[in-house]
Amino acid sequence: MKKKFLAVLLAGAMVLGVTACGSSKDSSKSTTEAVKKEETTTITLAAAASLEKCYTEKLIPMFEKENKGIKVEGSYDSSGKLQSQIENGMAADVFMSAATEQMNNLVKGKYISKGDVVELLENKVVLIAPKKGDAKVSSFKDITKADTIALGDPKSVPAGQYAQEIFTNLKNWNDVKKKASFGTNVTEVLNWVAKGSASCGVVYATDAASMADKVEVIAEAPADALKTPVVYPVGLVKNNEASDEEKKDAKEFVDYLQTDDAKAVFTKYGFSVE
Repeated sequence: MKKKFLAVLLAGAMVLGVTACGSSKDSSKSTTEAVKKEETTTITLAAAASLEKCYTEKLIPMFEKENKGIKVEGSYDSSGKLQSQIENGMAADVFMSAATEQMNNLVKGKYISKGDVVELLENKVVLIAPKKGDAKVSSFKDITKADTIALGDPKSVPAGQYAQEIFTNLKNWNDVKKKASFGTNVTEVLNWVAKGSASCGVVYATDAASMADKVEVIAEAPADALKTPVVYPVGLVKNNEASDEEKKDAKEFVDYLQTDDAKAVFTKYGFSVE
């Protein structure tokens, strides 16, 4: 009788053990599935400084809302500086420049495939002055009447390269240089003028629009002086550190930038869509 009782107890313990084991496996499986659902991939966007507001205020939040498992981190600076950083190992997944030169250089260097580049936007180059200032200039031609001129550094800032082209064609570049302070990116130039640190400056129309309460547009670049189109291309960077999932998500982000919703945002911020 005692043996029979022990046998029953042993059988019961085994059943409980199996049940507990099964329950533990089910619980573990549920936890794993929950973790997978919560996992996100992060992609890095390297974009021209003039794009920062439209990305941080609208485009990235919109994209992340529609794609819960993808997070986008942005790095914004002059296109030339970002090009250099990518060439020196920056783990970027997407690059968007304010000129074709920097993109073409990365294609030549095999950091980006030509087939992965899309010419997405266009912008305009404008001459600005402080809103409440007493502007002495009225056009690109008489800009040397200003006490101080803010420009992007032509060595790395596309807006500065466009400015150099304009003033070279107007045959006043040498005189402009004597009064110029060169910023590391176009946002710095914009801020100098907005604060009154410079009498005038050359930026993009979209930059001027973003600070319409602090700066005024004096003139648009003359068509005969600026013959290079102000095109913003976007491309996928060959990031060797990226996982297959991150590469797929980066392409999804670039595709999203070409949707009607994204184009509407770019237009709202003053860009022309290609």
